[in-house]
Amino acid sequence: MNNLDIDIKQFLIEKLKQQHCLWSYESDSVQDIPDDMLVELVMLYLDIDEINLLFQLLPYKTVKRAWIENVVAQGERYYNLNYFFAWYYFHAKQPRSYVKAMATRQLNKRLTA
Repeated sequence: MNNLDIDIKQFLIEKLKQQHCLWSYESDSVQDIPDDMLVELVMLYLDIDEINLLFQLLPYKTVKRAWIENVVAQGERYYNLNYFFAWYYFHAKQPRSYVKAMATRQLNKRLTA
């Protein structure tokens, strides 16, 4: 990670702390938050400006995979939010169908594992 990446990650972690999303982490270990958890928390609890920073910090495929595995997999609870993400960030041609298909795929993966 270069200095800009470290600064972006620190900024996102601080924003998540302000939203009380990292209450279960010790202050030392919060720096070691896995990328997929960072993506999930930022997408669920922060605003578009911060979500945009994720794409500067992490590769597109990493963000998309974490979104599908951690946010879409939560199902109906975040359906409208996932619909927006599918359309805005991931350019799905049919975002509603895409979200439903990805949620079903994640459910099937968890059931067969």
